[in-house]
Amino acid sequence: MQKSKHDVWVGLFVLIGAAAILFLALKAGNLLTLSFDPGYTVSARFDNIGGLKPRAAVKSAGVVVGRVQAIRFDSETYQAEVILTLNRDVRFPKDSSAKILTSGLLGEQYIGLEAGFGEDNLAQGDQIKATQSAIVLENLIGQFLYSKAAEGGPASGGNSGAKP
Repeated sequence: MQKSKHDVWVGLFVLIGAAAILFLALKAGNLLTLSFDPGYTVSARFDNIGGLKPRAAVKSAGVVVGRVQAIRFDSETYQAEVILTLNRDVRFPKDSSAKILTSGLLGEQYIGLEAGFGEDNLAQGDQIKATQSAIVLENLIGQFLYSKAAEGGPASGGNSGAKP
């Protein structure tokens, strides 16, 4: 009887440990937030969202003020519409801007909000008009190589400095 009592306690301890590891993994992957206040939703349109994903952070001044709720493709404007859920306790003017930023060189992407100067604040269902799309690293490298080739750099077969 004593051995089965220890087995129950060990099993309970293992279950609590597994639940704690699962909780930490979900928090680290931005898949779990413990906010019971739904906040308010606004939308923004971008030409290119890069690798932005639902549940990505929405930050202002480095502080998380919301999450990306959904991403849709608008077949009329050929843009990505991003639905943001902002915390109820933060208010941004209607002329605020949103841009897609990256944490570090190859880190996760998030939306950065910069407050505008208007007097009216964003409300449920409003749209952020001023947006800046994601900077795609492959496009930057391609533009750099193309500009170097157009200048007649070493890649374009120009004079390499050898004497005739």
